[in-house]
Amino acid sequence: METVSSIREFHNVLNGELVPASFRRKIDSINPANGKVWARVPGSTAEDAENAVAAAKQAFPKWARYSAMERAAFLRQIGDLIAQHGEELAMLETNDCGWVIRETSYGLIPTLTSIWYDAAGAASVASRGETIQLSPTSFGYTLREPLGVVVGILPWNAPLFTFTIKAAYALAAGNAVIIKPSEFASVSSLRYGELLNTILPPGIVNVVSGDREVGEALVSHREVNRVTLTGSGNTAKAIVRSTAQAPKPLTFELGGKSPNIVFADANLEKAVEGVTTNGIFTGNAGQICVGGSRILIQRPIFEEMISLMKEKMKEDLRLGDPLDPSTTMGPIANEVQYNKVRNFIEIGIHEGGTILTGGRSGEEALSEKDARFSNGYWVEPTLIQVQRNSLRICQEEIFGPVATVMSFDTEEEALEIANDTSFGLGAGVWTTNLACAQRMIKNLQSGNVWVNTYRRVGPELPFGGVKESGFGRDSILENTQEKTCVIEEG
Repeated sequence: METVSSIREFHNVLNGELVPASFRRKIDSINPANGKVWARVPGSTAEDAENAVAAAKQAFPKWARYSAMERAAFLRQIGDLIAQHGEELAMLETNDCGWVIRETSYGLIPTLTSIWYDAAGAASVASRGETIQLSPTSFGYTLREPLGVVVGILPWNAPLFTFTIKAAYALAAGNAVIIKPSEFASVSSLRYGELLNTILPPGIVNVVSGDREVGEALVSHREVNRVTLTGSGNTAKAIVRSTAQAPKPLTFELGGKSPNIVFADANLEKAVEGVTTNGIFTGNAGQICVGGSRILIQRPIFEEMISLMKEKMKEDLRLGDPLDPSTTMGPIANEVQYNKVRNFIEIGIHEGGTILTGGRSGEEALSEKDARFSNGYWVEPTLIQVQRNSLRICQEEIFGPVATVMSFDTEEEALEIANDTSFGLGAGVWTTNLACAQRMIKNLQSGNVWVNTYRRVGPELPFGGVKESGFGRDSILENTQEKTCVIEEG
């Protein structure tokens, strides 16, 4: 492991202040593009978790008493602030997890600001109830109340986006928030929390970085009222075990093994982009929970589609300096995941898969030789043709720029293959036949289905999965609890 000459130090954000971890523990943050230490973040402990919960609990009552309009005003200010600091945040995110600057700068930052503005507009929804006349002399009504202290557990592939989704709507509903970023990518979240605390009252948003110890302490804490996770199934199971003695609402957005299905009547020009550069070979190297990692192509167009996909990948995919706006794909976010992805490529070959394009890793995967990035975690965009959906590379989430390709004959066969997975987060359908599209939407076992597009998300629509891809949604109402009141005339 190499280090750079100037190492940046970041701190937890607790009760509005920047605080080092107890015992001064630190974790090295590795830039995945070059394998060098570029920053250090707190290695927090259970003691730091206790302090975060205490700060949030103390700040919550006053924040909850604010009107929806007052909370909305804070959130709009945050939206403005994020736009002002967009360049800084985009660069931190790129250095932290390898997501290319052309996407963090021009796509991510505007998305974050729009989410804060949307949450501001939704704040009033969290304070609405219903009134029901029960009899001539009595009526009932419901109240929406904030839950209290909400903990958000972040993944390492998209820290700022998931931070925003988990914090913005929880705050709009009147809750106090604690964010625990991944130990592999905490820098951008710590700085984000610092910026938010220039606007919000102290203790309303706290950010605590560290490993499993601090995460377990937070989710199992009896004063924590809700836990929301974007991460792996194993982490979700650990949270369920940790909260068994102090049950609380849980929201899990977990992994996926999403099918991207191309019918013979599809617009192939759109479909090619939808299954390659927009579906799985993304700016963050396919490290996206809803990545279309199983490409299913109807047999009459199979060879033509494969040829078009290879051409598209050759023309549009460039691996190199993530801070160069011309780079379209970055590295794998950390060494552990890098080794996992490379191992899966070997598994695919051993299982009988045929590499159609890609397969290289390390310096060989770079589009151009560059000594600065020779030690980075690079994996070449890889297509593997398979004959059976039962292979491990078809069933297990790889979470990288690796996709399997398989042919099918009928709509029924496509559905059978698509649903033959324990996951159910996303699915894509490419067809000009509206009746076929409607049948696929109805029968695909997935929380999200896109037709003639892919990965279209926004605050206007809920996002989440079924089966082992999780449950619940990071929406405004899931950050509230409903209270019923009945009044009889005296």
